Amino acid sequence: MLNSRFFKKFAPFMIGAFVLYTALLIVPILLSFAYSFTNWDGYSRNADFVGLKNYMKIFRSAPMLAALKNSFIFCFFNVLVITPLAVALSLVFNANFKARNFVRSAFFFTSVPSVLIIGYIFQLFFGPTENGVLNALLGKIGVDPIRWLSAGILPMVSVIAANVWRLTGWHACIYLARLQGISEEYYEAAKIDGASRWNVFRYITLPLLAPAVTISTMLIIIDGLKIYALPYSFTGGGPGYKTTFMTQLIIKTGIGEKKVGRSSAMAVVFFVIIMVVSLIQLYFSRKREDEIC
Repeated sequence: MLNSRFFKKFAPFMIGAFVLYTALLIVPILLSFAYSFTNWDGYSRNADFVGLKNYMKIFRSAPMLAALKNSFIFCFFNVLVITPLAVALSLVFNANFKARNFVRSAFFFTSVPSVLIIGYIFQLFFGPTENGVLNALLGKIGVDPIRWLSAGILPMVSVIAANVWRLTGWHACIYLARLQGISEEYYEAAKIDGASRWNVFRYITLPLLAPAVTISTMLIIIDGLKIYALPYSFTGGGPGYKTTFMTQLIIKTGIGEKKVGRSSAMAVVFFVIIMVVSLIQLYFSRKREDEIC
C-alpha cells in the first residue's frame, strides 16, 4: 500500500526525470554511435554509410594518439599531485584554530570561478614574456623569462599546475568530510598506547580515509578525461598538439572540420576508454579498501 502511494505521488517526477535523462544523454550517445559509421558533416541531410572507415582512420591519426596520450598524462599527474596535497590540506582544515572557517572557505573558493576564467588568469600568470606574473617575479632574482606555454613539457606542466590549483581545495573538503566521521576513540586509544603523530596518521587516519580516496581519485580521473575549457582558454591546445586533449579534438574535428562521423567515432572510443579506466580504478580501489579493513 505504501509503495503504491509513493509511486502515485512521485511518478510524474520520476517519469519526467527519466525522459529528460534519455533525451539529453541516452539519445545523443546512441546517435553518436550511429553517426560514427557514416561520413555525415553535421549540416547536410544525407549521410553515407562508411562502415569502420572512421575507426580505422582515427587509430592511424597522429593528433588522435597525441590527444589520447595527453589525456592520460594529465589524469595521472593530477591524481599524483592533488591526492597528497588534498589529504594534507584536509588535516589542516580539521585542526582546531580560530581562522579555520576562513581558511576552508579560501581554499574551497578556487573551485568556484568558471574554468574559463581560471584559464585566462593562469594565461596571464604563466605569460612567456617578462610581463608575465611568474616571469616578473623570477626577473627580480635575475632569471631570464621562461617560455612556459611553448617550451618542451612546460605547457603541459602549466596546465596541470592550473588544474591542481583549481581542484585541491575542493577535494580536501571530501577528505575533511571523511575525517570528521572517524571516531575519536581510535585516537584516544592510540594516545594511551603512546603512538606518535606519524603512526596515528599512517595506521589510523590514512586507512580510514580509503573510501574518500576512492571517490576523490575517480572524480579526478573523470574530470581530467573530460576537461575542455581549461586548456582551451589557457593554451588553445598548443603549441601544436602538446596540450590538446580528447574533448578538444572531438569538438574541433566535428564542428571545426565538419567531420561529425569521424568525431563521433572518436567520442565512442573515448567513452569506452573512460568506462574501462573508471571500472579498473574502482576495482583496485575497492580491493585496497577490503585489504585495509
